[in-house]
Amino acid sequence: MPVRALLLLPLVGSLLHSSGCSPSTTSAELGAPPTAAAASLSDERPSATIDGAPSSPVGVLGTDHVGLTVTDLEASRALFVDVLGFRVRGQDESYPAYFLTNGHTTVTLWRAEDPEHATPFDRRRNVGLHHLALTVDGFETLDALHERLSTHPGVVVEFGPELAYGGPAKHMMFYEPSGNRIELVHRPAS
Repeated sequence: MPVRALLLLPLVGSLLHSSGCSPSTTSAELGAPPTAAAASLSDERPSATIDGAPSSPVGVLGTDHVGLTVTDLEASRALFVDVLGFRVRGQDESYPAYFLTNGHTTVTLWRAEDPEHATPFDRRRNVGLHHLALTVDGFETLDALHERLSTHPGVVVEFGPELAYGGPAKHMMFYEPSGNRIELVHRPAS
């Protein structure tokens, strides 16, 4: 089987599952030609959706994880777990690193090789991650997290909850203990 067909098999299986079809559903029942599963990446894809919007024409569905380099691995882990509600999914003591998830987003925290001499990131002068934006489930949650973050050791709040670009979304920005800039945002349904 060609490599491009193998790459499409997970997408086809996902589409079948989300449409209520079984693996034995024929291509004719789907309204597709028999060769649809072997279509090249440049061919038009079936119209899968993500949150009601058409998916990427090349199959990129979203962010799998974000990796952050930190100087204080334990302090950064404590912030994500104790304040932001993530849980430790795994760790690598040889790197060292923590792999954290909240069920929606995965964040990998990697300790800098030489934390004492690590160069702080300057978002205005360096190429790299400007900030990590996390969605929260409501304005009340945003306000409560602002209160907790304001007193959490090592956290610097850049600004508290405010309208984002005129609203209706609200957001806030803070720096976690190793200096990574994080945004919390709530965008109410329109």
